[in-house]
Amino acid sequence: MRQKELRIALVCYGGVSLAIYMHGVTRELWHLARASREFHVEGPARKGVEAVYRELLESLAREQGLRLRVLPDIMSGASAGGINAVFLAQAVHSGQSLEPLTDLWLEVADVDELVDPAARLKWRFSKMWAQPFATWLLNRPGSDIADAVSPETQSEVERKVSHLIRGRWFEPPFSGLGFSRLLETAFSAMAAGPVEDPLLPPGHPLDLYVTATDYYGFHELIRLHSPPVVEDTEHRMPIAFRANTPARGGSDLANPLELVFAARATASFPGAFPPLRIEEIDTLSDLTERAWPGREAFLERIMPVHAVRGSLDHVSLIDGSVLVNKPFSGAIAALEGRPAQREVDRRFVYIDPRPDSFGDVNASKNEPVGFFSAIFGSLSTIPREQPIRDNLDQIQEQSREAERLNRIVAALRPEVDAVVEKLFGRTLFLDSPTPARLRAWRQKAQQAAAERAGYAFHAYAQAKFSAIVMRLARLALSGAPKLGFDEPSPIEAVLREELLRRGLERLTAPSGGASPEAIAFFREHDIGFRIRRLRLLARRMARDWEADPDISDEALERGRDAVYRILALYFAKEGVNALGSDFEQAAEGVMAEPGALLDRVEAKRLLPDLDDRAEEMLSVALDQMPKNLRRRMLLTYLGFPFYDVATLPLLRNEGLTEFDPVKVDRISPDDARSIREGGTTATLRGIEFYNFGAFFSRAYRENDYLWGRLHGAERMIDLVCSTVDKPLPEERCRKVKRAAFDAILDEEQASGRCAQHLIDEIRGEVAERFS
Repeated sequence: MRQKELRIALVCYGGVSLAIYMHGVTRELWHLARASREFHVEGPARKGVEAVYRELLESLAREQGLRLRVLPDIMSGASAGGINAVFLAQAVHSGQSLEPLTDLWLEVADVDELVDPAARLKWRFSKMWAQPFATWLLNRPGSDIADAVSPETQSEVERKVSHLIRGRWFEPPFSGLGFSRLLETAFSAMAAGPVEDPLLPPGHPLDLYVTATDYYGFHELIRLHSPPVVEDTEHRMPIAFRANTPARGGSDLANPLELVFAARATASFPGAFPPLRIEEIDTLSDLTERAWPGREAFLERIMPVHAVRGSLDHVSLIDGSVLVNKPFSGAIAALEGRPAQREVDRRFVYIDPRPDSFGDVNASKNEPVGFFSAIFGSLSTIPREQPIRDNLDQIQEQSREAERLNRIVAALRPEVDAVVEKLFGRTLFLDSPTPARLRAWRQKAQQAAAERAGYAFHAYAQAKFSAIVMRLARLALSGAPKLGFDEPSPIEAVLREELLRRGLERLTAPSGGASPEAIAFFREHDIGFRIRRLRLLARRMARDWEADPDISDEALERGRDAVYRILALYFAKEGVNALGSDFEQAAEGVMAEPGALLDRVEAKRLLPDLDDRAEEMLSVALDQMPKNLRRRMLLTYLGFPFYDVATLPLLRNEGLTEFDPVKVDRISPDDARSIREGGTTATLRGIEFYNFGAFFSRAYRENDYLWGRLHGAERMIDLVCSTVDKPLPEERCRKVKRAAFDAILDEEQASGRCAQHLIDEIRGEVAERFS
């Protein structure tokens, strides 16, 4: 049966109270991933919406021979959307439940709960002299705030706005420490609840990236032509986590205090919450008696410049949406170096609850912008990164690069196969592929590819050399944040000088091919070449040979498993963790002793020894294959140097990490109209009061959360159905969506979280639209 992974990189925009809608969407992704895990391991059947998702996956296996695994492995978020990204990442990694976050949004995300105790009214007649101002603010003729809320919630909003205005002035009304305690309480509730297996395969990397803004910033040097160096201030403060998935549930993605730090920092809305300072998390640690043994390492990692300059205690972090409201860049960067276990359908999915994000929902574009509309709109509704076209263009360029690579390889295939057959003779395919023979054949093929390339080999050798040095420089930078560099160029420069001293001023030999020094360097450090070769084998088995009726599915599956087991050997050597606990010391001294770092990497990786082990495993796999598959495997394995010489100089990223193009999908009320037309304005209530509406009304939060689940379910089904080669009939998709909607409404009715009249209203609409 054909196997495929639907990998989802989720991007959650900032949106103030619309984060409650986004939580409903992320909850459906969590349910889909849980159903996919149970389907993959043939676990027990579940109830509710997860049963609907599992039945959809099972039907694809029965009817189309496609066994699909859904893997949400990259999460990126800003502002309140960042909170959703943090909690979803923790749930995916730990196997814990997202239920406590639902309770947090519905029960606690209210201005009455968030107000700092010092800012609360001591009695109902406090500061009554300010009440006329609050009344005038809400009800004066032509007031843009008066028109920003619905009539049925006007009294509730008026009361809460009145309390805010009559509370503490000229200081943030909401409590920063109180917010952090609420977040910590939710993480504690997740840990105390039921724990299952993680939602990703063991060892699969999970990336979390949220944005924050360093209010004071720090000075950094920028290199120009004239003057050669200038000083600028950097305010961006991304907070990133990466962890390999454990085999069993219960392990935190990171220390919960660090996750609270990330969620609190990214959602520190200017003026509403005080900026986050490190002392706040220290206080939280004392209050909750949570240990934070990795405090210094965490702060050095996310704030290396401040750590070096001794300014950590002065850092003040505010909302990540101030600078980056649509954090695609972190998710894009996380694509690099990801292993592929099967054929991959990579999706970037971004949640945009309000695509038409301008000012007041009731405001006319022909009228002048009001005083409060300008203030609140600039903070909450005008995107700070406008538009997202640059991000999408970058993703599309990577996809075009992948497609271009595939076309080049396909066009070269007949010629390369002919060259390999001529080089080795047809008896190659009659010989038993022992490890010694594989090694000799591989070396002969690499030498022939280098010699036949002629002048083109110079460009190829330089591309390999530059890519390896850049990889080593990035390793050193990630292993030693105390160096204080914002990019690896200075490290790359000293590594190049050291390699020149070691005889690599010429990479090619006079007679053609690589010089002896270059051959030795590539053997010890070119891990990218090994991974690209194995990826090509995996792709050929996943895509190119699967339709061949003369090769059984069972043989292809065994071959794929063998290739990915070999790939895992090299993936384990890629990152900083593989280089030992004392690599940090070597990395910190790289500017003075670059040779020590090179020797350290060589001694820890031992790539030639790993090659021997890999070829032992490959020879066993080849020996068990039918002759027609073994022949194709050998042609591809030995022909890879010819492909690589032709393609590597054309690629930016030393070969793509995930071979297939990346597709982009949006989730918004405008894209999910199966139940109700009209998009955002017809479904969401949090858009009122400048996107703060749901923080002023429990009814609004219930509405937006429920619609988030329903829209999320619709788009999850669309995502799954779009992975198949043969599209499902539209009526079939409608039946699946109807079943999912009914299951969600039944779940929420049983839980009692949402008002019965809301559930009844939507249930009636579902029945009418699907009758």
